[in-house]
Amino acid sequence: MTDERAGAGEAVDNVLAALADPTRRRLLDLLAARGEATATTLAEPLPVSRQAVVKHLAVLDAAGLVSGSRVGREMRYAVRPAALDATARWMASLAADWDRRLANIKRVAEAAERDSGSTPPD
Repeated sequence: MTDERAGAGEAVDNVLAALADPTRRRLLDLLAARGEATATTLAEPLPVSRQAVVKHLAVLDAAGLVSGSRVGREMRYAVRPAALDATARWMASLAADWDRRLANIKRVAEAAERDSGSTPPD
């Protein structure tokens, strides 16, 4: 595996690990709806503390899913879609590989069925 593919694999791993937590997925949903928000604003509709939200945002930031920027004394967070897009492309590629494999299995099974002269049961 090349260093580039290993790095891409690690990035996908980080995104999937970050998205494994329902609170982090909810934070991404809130940020996507609002465009930009502070940890305090994000904590309001959630059953967790502001400090917990900050920790979740740090995980999302490390995975490249959000970024924080300082505006005065506030830290405002926004979604960064690039890492999610890369993960979606990886998943689509994986799905395409499985679709090809299943199509080959189907083709082989149908050919074997034709060659044996039998019809499939209903």
